[in-house]
Amino acid sequence: MLHLYDQIDEATAAIAAAWPEQPKVGVILGSGLGGVAERVTDRVELPYSEIPHFARSTAEGHAGQLVCGRLEGVPVLVMEGRMHAYEGYPLDQITLPVRVLERLGGELLVVTNACGGMNPHYRAGDIMVIDDHINLMHDNPLIGINDERLGPRFPDMSAPYTPALIDRALEVARAENFVAHRGVYVAVTGPNLETRAEYRFLRTIGADVVGMSTVPEVIVAVHAGLKVLGLSVVTDMCLPDALEVATVEKILAVARSAEPKLRAIITAAVRDAGDAEL
Repeated sequence: MLHLYDQIDEATAAIAAAWPEQPKVGVILGSGLGGVAERVTDRVELPYSEIPHFARSTAEGHAGQLVCGRLEGVPVLVMEGRMHAYEGYPLDQITLPVRVLERLGGELLVVTNACGGMNPHYRAGDIMVIDDHINLMHDNPLIGINDERLGPRFPDMSAPYTPALIDRALEVARAENFVAHRGVYVAVTGPNLETRAEYRFLRTIGADVVGMSTVPEVIVAVHAGLKVLGLSVVTDMCLPDALEVATVEKILAVARSAEPKLRAIITAAVRDAGDAEL
């Protein structure tokens, strides 16, 4: 981790040179969920290739750019697409944008993903507000000599997702009259989808949905002292006794159709973060 501090400085300087505001909120958009970025005004778009030490996003449905501007009048950084371990990147590079958000003055990270639903009470297109997670990626972005300038050696993970933000997200869903669950996300490396036996195992250990992202970013956000709101869009059902073949095209189509629900929760969270300054 000792190499990260200077990398964060260089990436922060590049973003600040192109966009001089201080972000209040950072948003990471998962597969097929780029619609929120379109709502950003006074925008400056920075391809990841133009930001020092940012990896390039190669996954389908990820634009691969940082959108800087205002959402609901609040200064935000929106990652239109993320990086994944299955793309071959180390977790400290995947999570570098979270550390850059904190260095620029951000206080809240909203992280989203498309996922497979294993809870039989869920349906494709539902939103799950992440209450907790399980890390089965066989790696951790905090491995290595700890840099106390970035965070503590042993960050507490008793409540990685901010409880008040979970409650607020569920409140928004009720007000907007759409289904939102509260549950557990399990992260695996991918890129293959799971076998029927693996889905049974993941469900048995307490997971409601499964995906290939989010957990590394949240671990780093907690390490850096950020508040966190996690949102999953259930794009396909992974019920081992009624398993259907999932395709990228179908997953992206469901993610896009559910994006307005996601946007309602995100805009409320951003608005609340802005009001907190008053």
